[in-house]
Amino acid sequence: MKIQTPKGTKDIYGPEALAWQKLEADIRDICRTFGFGELRTPIFEYTELFVRNVGETTDVVQKEMYTFNDKSERSLTLRPELTAGFARAVVEHSLYSASLPLKLYYIGPCFRYERPQAGRMRQFHQFNLEVYGASGPEADGEILAVGYTVLKKLKLKNIELHINSLGGPACRKKYNEVLKAFIGENIDKLCPTCMERHKTNPLRVLDCKEEKCRAVLAEAPSSIDALDKECREHFEALQKILKAYGIPFVIDPKLVRGLDYYTRTVFEFISGDIGAQGTVCGGGRYDNMLEECGGPSTPAVGFAMGMERLLMAQGLEEFRPSCGLYLGHIGEAAGEFARKTVFELRQQGLAAEGDLMSRSVKAQMKYANKIGAKYALIIGDDELGSGRANIKNMETGEQENVELDKLAEFLLR
Repeated sequence: MKIQTPKGTKDIYGPEALAWQKLEADIRDICRTFGFGELRTPIFEYTELFVRNVGETTDVVQKEMYTFNDKSERSLTLRPELTAGFARAVVEHSLYSASLPLKLYYIGPCFRYERPQAGRMRQFHQFNLEVYGASGPEADGEILAVGYTVLKKLKLKNIELHINSLGGPACRKKYNEVLKAFIGENIDKLCPTCMERHKTNPLRVLDCKEEKCRAVLAEAPSSIDALDKECREHFEALQKILKAYGIPFVIDPKLVRGLDYYTRTVFEFISGDIGAQGTVCGGGRYDNMLEECGGPSTPAVGFAMGMERLLMAQGLEEFRPSCGLYLGHIGEAAGEFARKTVFELRQQGLAAEGDLMSRSVKAQMKYANKIGAKYALIIGDDELGSGRANIKNMETGEQENVELDKLAEFLLR
């Protein structure tokens, strides 16, 4: 019986793997320039962490988590998102006691039991960015500046930044009451899921993608109207920062995000090029999370970018392996020389390949072209005797006679 990948997972290889490597390298380089350090957390945590921080009434906790008991009957869950694990790590290692703000990022897989579709897998990958210890809108602006810079680096064009504010706990409670009353007046026009959410978590109703629900919710009250003076000033200051940076945005009063831990700022970068599931980056402020994880009251703001969706929006270019030289050979003595030379070039950090398949000269040249070698050179007894050979530029077809003991200098020029 042939065993295949589980539903909602995939193997990444060939040109696609090269595209992933470039994306990750670009992200890491941008994080370096913005002064963010890396944090890596386990792919599974105690289930309680996600129930407490993500929200017991969210779809993630109720329907989508991969939860299991280990051999000691402890309940563990494959992480459905990264923010809760970040907060747990910051508390466990007292990272909040270091110089603040604490700026961290992470790239890695997450797991949710969802219906697989374009850009949404059961094993998916996220780039997370977090700032701890800064309560002002400047930190929100810093996070959004990184997101904007990443998307700009990827040359994504049809992207729109949506921002909103849910306010602090008092504002959110006030808005929940107003929203719940509005939904109650229109409950018979909503889908069964929204009817249930109305009882447990009214804000989640605003996330519904059903057309009939969206038509009703277009008239729903705005969270901005429920903001107190401090939260309103925070939101207005963030807008000024974004304008100063030259980052365009739209205010979206229906934007709430799907997780319970958000306070004040919430935002999404949305692509118009990848269909209904267009959010490529989403996040906001979660000032209470560290305290809920057993740490001190510490403000925090961050985002998550879906790596699969970034690649979808970017489009997979035709990436080819990077090879500076293909050094082929004819005969046993030339083969020994070629293998030794390829090894020495690699020790100097140069990408070189040789023949491992006993191919003909024609087949070797065909392979050199297939792997994207910039130069190709075939040596035999004559070349070994003279110490020189013709090297071919595979892009232009031009040839140049070079000394075999100076190949490294030729490639580095």
